[in-house]
Amino acid sequence: MFYETEGNAHGLAHDPFKAIVAPRPIGWIGTRGVDGSRNLAPYSFFNAVGDRPKLVMFSSSGRKDSLRNAQETGVFTANFVGRPLLDPMNASSIAAPYGTDEFIVSGLTPLEGRVVSAPYVGEAVAVLECRVTMVTTLKDVAGQDTDSHMVVGQVMGIHIDESVIRDGRFDLALADPVARLGYMDYAGLGPLFQLRRPKAPGAE
Repeated sequence: MFYETEGNAHGLAHDPFKAIVAPRPIGWIGTRGVDGSRNLAPYSFFNAVGDRPKLVMFSSSGRKDSLRNAQETGVFTANFVGRPLLDPMNASSIAAPYGTDEFIVSGLTPLEGRVVSAPYVGEAVAVLECRVTMVTTLKDVAGQDTDSHMVVGQVMGIHIDESVIRDGRFDLALADPVARLGYMDYAGLGPLFQLRRPKAPGAE
């Protein structure tokens, strides 16, 4: 099949776009409002976008609380979602009024960032503390603003639980990440394998 995305004329029961662009890491974003309230929410559009310096992004469909807080305070945390935290992560996705503390809703331990003034999940095996470098409203091909807003943050500090460090590496088999797929689908980690980049003929 082929379809043009204008009008979503795919003829399927559900839009397949996010199922095709998968798997995606879950951006479990911790923020604090200027009123002091804590917020924790998972984002389907999240990833690393740079290494020197270390940069991550999350994109908000609509002007949600995490976007507002990150814009107003300039900081956020990104919390690693391992399988043991799948249910609390899902609980934190509740649509709730501004000021609702999803740490309490999810039964999680809020801890204070070491280098940024934003809360993080005490039970997460890895956490990125980030300072906002850019917030932008994404545009379509006509140059018009969409209702998607991207927040880019520079990673200023990283927490890693010693339980998931093995042989000097952050061991993903131990961390057991959960990935976001399409629809209501999620996936865990399958068997790990290594794939080395090929070298050009004659290269050392």
